[in-house]
Amino acid sequence: MKSVLVLAFYFLFQVTSFSQTADSLHHEIRFSTKQLYTPGLVVLAGLLANGHSKESFKNEVAEERNEYIPKFKTHLDDYLQFSPLAIAYGLDAIGIKSKTDFMNRSVILLKGEILAIGTATLLKKMTHELRPDGSAYTSFPSGHTTQAFAAATFLSEEYKDRYKWMPYASYTVASSVGLLRVANNRHYISDVLVGAGIGFLSMKVAYWTHQYKWGKRNRKVVLQ
Repeated sequence: MKSVLVLAFYFLFQVTSFSQTADSLHHEIRFSTKQLYTPGLVVLAGLLANGHSKESFKNEVAEERNEYIPKFKTHLDDYLQFSPLAIAYGLDAIGIKSKTDFMNRSVILLKGEILAIGTATLLKKMTHELRPDGSAYTSFPSGHTTQAFAAATFLSEEYKDRYKWMPYASYTVASSVGLLRVANNRHYISDVLVGAGIGFLSMKVAYWTHQYKWGKRNRKVVLQ
């Protein structure tokens, strides 16, 4: 499982660093093409790892999983995927205000979730990939990981200005969901990587395109 851990922690470092520096801290949400590099590379890595030969990276990782932890099973990933959302609204409920007011924040979340889950569901139907445990043809990409990274991006965006460590915490949780999907034998590493990229980008797009018309705060969205 060493290859899985190395890949996961590398991705975690890249995505948290990217998240902290990508946007302005002055209530403007800026877009630039360089912000697409890291998530784009993650998705590309997932696509390249998604080979069907026995020697493909995804199958080698699956073989290591079956060798070292063949009986591993947990439902923790079912709950962790939503935990960043609970934290985001929980903090706001106890008086630790987020960057965006409740109405605009909720609209952004809804748009991001629809884009993320809609994209993942469409790809599942188009690719018709068998899960590593043979249970269903809905392997690619990982819906749990897509949801986890969309939620982590939401939490990070709302609280990273107040708490500099929040991106690290939120994406650690999301990365844990991806690792658990592989450990549970429900997904290949390629499914997890592509799902992470989809979730991350979907929520970012929701922020980049939002016009802030519903709440008290109006923020300018600058596209570069």
